[in-house]
Amino acid sequence: MQHAEFVVHRVWDRGIRWFHWINVVSVLALLGIGLVIYNGKALGISGDAKIWLKELHVWVGYVFALNLLWRIVQGFRGSHFARWRATLPFSRDFLPELRAYLDSLRNGKPRHYLGHNPLGRLMVLVLFLLLFAQAITGLVLAGTDLYYPPLGSWIAQWVAPAGVEPASLIPGDKSMVDAAAWAEMREFRSPFISLHILVFFALLGAVALHVAGVVVTEVKGRVGIISAMFTGEKVLPEQPVDTPEESIEK
Repeated sequence: MQHAEFVVHRVWDRGIRWFHWINVVSVLALLGIGLVIYNGKALGISGDAKIWLKELHVWVGYVFALNLLWRIVQGFRGSHFARWRATLPFSRDFLPELRAYLDSLRNGKPRHYLGHNPLGRLMVLVLFLLLFAQAITGLVLAGTDLYYPPLGSWIAQWVAPAGVEPASLIPGDKSMVDAAAWAEMREFRSPFISLHILVFFALLGAVALHVAGVVVTEVKGRVGIISAMFTGEKVLPEQPVDTPEESIEK
């Protein structure tokens, strides 16, 4: 279906769209709960309430991590624009394409892409590195804070004193643990919590930058970049730079 010089292209498949919106909701929920936990003392949150918030944070984190794992699989087995080669900035021609795209922006005639433009690919790389780091450190902290999987049983065995069943340990209760083992465990945990907090704030900045980039691209390009994550379709000039042979047009 052709409209003057524009053509409607199907770009994002259902799997990518579901991943995107599940990721948006889970990341926002994790950021919100994390901010409350981080400022627990200032907010007057009790110890029991903090444990409950951490448990909620972990359960949302499981959704987040499983969704991220699903995206990894899509990167190898998904549709053309879901594949890593079309998403990350590692192709041989990326740097020349980045220069060409920046030149087109300076000239006021931006090059159009069905998938991510070169700056978008860089942003995707940054976001995925931060998301992966947050998922990995979060899973470690779930074990050290609450004895939750996948490391929880190992952590509980580490800190449980002789004669105490590891499964009976209560999160936040230090009276049931071996003091020396607990100190060792907390030392092991320390770099993970530091990285988790650092990435937390880096992710806040990256999300803000990502949203700003999407809005600017939408306003300047008017190519339906936002609506495409709902419909899967982009409205672009007839000759986008990255049109694959298998691209479906309507």
